[in-house]
Amino acid sequence: TAGSIFVISPVQSENYEYKAKSCRPGKVQAILKQFVRDWSEEGASERQTCYQPIVEEIVLHFPTDLCVPQDIKILVPGAGLGRLAFEIARRGYTCQGNEFSLFMLFASNFILNKCRVRNMYQVFPWVHQYVNNLRHEHQTQAGDFLEVYTEKDEWDCIATCFFIDCANNIVAFIETIYNILKPGGLWINLGPLLYHFSDLPNENSIEPSYQVVREVIVGIGFELQKEETHVKTTYAQNPKSMMQYEYKSVFFVCRKPALDDDRSPRRSVSSDRHNISRQDCTEDETIIVSKSRSKCRQHVQPLTAVNY
Repeated sequence: TAGSIFVISPVQSENYEYKAKSCRPGKVQAILKQFVRDWSEEGASERQTCYQPIVEEIVLHFPTDLCVPQDIKILVPGAGLGRLAFEIARRGYTCQGNEFSLFMLFASNFILNKCRVRNMYQVFPWVHQYVNNLRHEHQTQAGDFLEVYTEKDEWDCIATCFFIDCANNIVAFIETIYNILKPGGLWINLGPLLYHFSDLPNENSIEPSYQVVREVIVGIGFELQKEETHVKTTYAQNPKSMMQYEYKSVFFVCRKPALDDDRSPRRSVSSDRHNISRQDCTEDETIIVSKSRSKCRQHVQPLTAVNY
């Protein structure tokens, strides 16, 4: 069967060591919650909602009885703790997961390469959740994408789940996905538009509505084949908490035109390598965003290889 490879592009910053130390508790807490989402019985409902539709679309478009799964190359950017990539790989496809966070990489390596049996360890991901607990025992229940992937026409399918809003510039993500897909390749996406950099100081960020994002996707050249809005999803949720967050996510499947398609892609969105200028959904506001990523990119090196 095929396997998954996790690739990392370490952060390059003079203050990186200080920043890592200052935010370490929050990072660790996030990883503990991610364990629930990706690898626990309690996270099964979230995986069913978020991962299963993507896996079903992959099997629909690349049926294992009509193709050689090992010949189908599938990329999962923002792979987190690796469960989506694992589910794709265990069906026989050649799958590669990309993750920027070292915290995620260390944890996924531990899960995929060190844990030999189910329920080998107990974790307490909600121990730092001090509010909205119905019972006290509920508190203690058990590479950067843009720089790594530059090879054109390499992937048969790219699956993104709660990922595209992690970009400073979502247009750059969409452009990269289009460029690295093979002609006729599929992009399957599910998630909200939270825009992780929107409120961070000293970070360039654009936050277009889904209407604008959709126009960008079509404008770059993708053909939308399936689209659902208001898909109810959760993320690393404590199922027993008195307060629950729910996203109304977007799920879509789009295809890069095949070489023999007489409809040539329309590259009308981007201007040049360094800047993007376009009209945002507020109609009267033009946003110019620098695409320079020199502050947080470095040499790319493989970290974990997993074979199934």
